[in-house]
Amino acid sequence: MAKTILVVDDSVTMVLSLKTTLTLNGYEVETAGNGREALERLKAGLKPSLILTDINMPVMGGMELIRSVRGLPGVKFVPILTLTTESEAAKRNEGKQAGATGWLVKPVSGNDLIATIKKVLPGA
Repeated sequence: MAKTILVVDDSVTMVLSLKTTLTLNGYEVETAGNGREALERLKAGLKPSLILTDINMPVMGGMELIRSVRGLPGVKFVPILTLTTESEAAKRNEGKQAGATGWLVKPVSGNDLIATIKKVLPGA
């Protein structure tokens, strides 16, 4: 069975690009346009194998999403990778403290993204 990845980003272009890369590599892809939408989908029963989220989004950003997911039974141990333009050490540390599994800075090549996913997602 294919692993499901929840992609959370407010950029339609980024979502389409990530969805294409992930689908071509055998992953099922679910999407959300911001953290609140992602959180609502998770609370409604979506159980992804991994969450890939942007940090800077309207309505609810990635940091708040990460903190919220870490408090949700059933998905609190799901690996969460950030994919963001934020590269400062302070932001990375904030992400780590919030519960992010890894931090990727845009732009990331498809090969690097897939390699990182395989490192944090058992059996991927």
